Amino acid sequence: MRKILIIEDDKALIETLIATLETENFKVMSASDGEEGFQLACQENVDLIILDLVLPSLSGMEICQKLRTKGVMTPIIVLTGEKKEEIDKVLGLELGADDYVTKPFGIKELLARIRAVLRRGKAETAETEEYSFGDVYINFKKQIASKAKNELYLTAKEFALLKLLVSHEGEVVNRETILTEVWGYERFPTTRTIDTFIHHLRQKIEDNPSEPVHLITVPWSGYRFKK
Repeated sequence: MRKILIIEDDKALIETLIATLETENFKVMSASDGEEGFQLACQENVDLIILDLVLPSLSGMEICQKLRTKGVMTPIIVLTGEKKEEIDKVLGLELGADDYVTKPFGIKELLARIRAVLRRGKAETAETEEYSFGDVYINFKKQIASKAKNELYLTAKEFALLKLLVSHEGEVVNRETILTEVWGYERFPTTRTIDTFIHHLRQKIEDNPSEPVHLITVPWSGYRFKK
């Protein structure tokens, strides 16, 4: 049985989530305080963390950052208030979160995100943790990267996108597959989002981003990684 840790200070929401997740055959733990939640995340062997950004004693951002610094790579879905600035969402993902849901959210949407993140995590367990090509080195588990021995700063989504393409080296990966596997759900505002992420990755890993040799566009199809 998969175990989920909820770190959220809204007790009514915690009760709703626990009831729903237990109905879906998940084992659920919870904490309403940031520091308590952080300790549980470090001590308990959980499969997924649902993490609110605004918490007493320790914010969701701080928890996310501290967990990743300690090498705890448990998947994290961030809950963000509807009035939160977009930068909060971006920072949450860059600090190592795997996805986010904006409040108020539908339970079905959250369940879909949970299943997608858990599915990705299960698929990744047997994959190579480290990979190198040209003068680029990637450690997907620790989420660290370098080019010509200089540190590269990749977001969590950039790591996930690159890992998907690397795992299908030489194959064309279409945009629909990328949206499903990297973003964790089938619909996203626009597939142009993928093109933007590819553009940013090229700026970081290609010697000449305007003439890429690793991240290749396949017109009308998707993208292919070439080592």
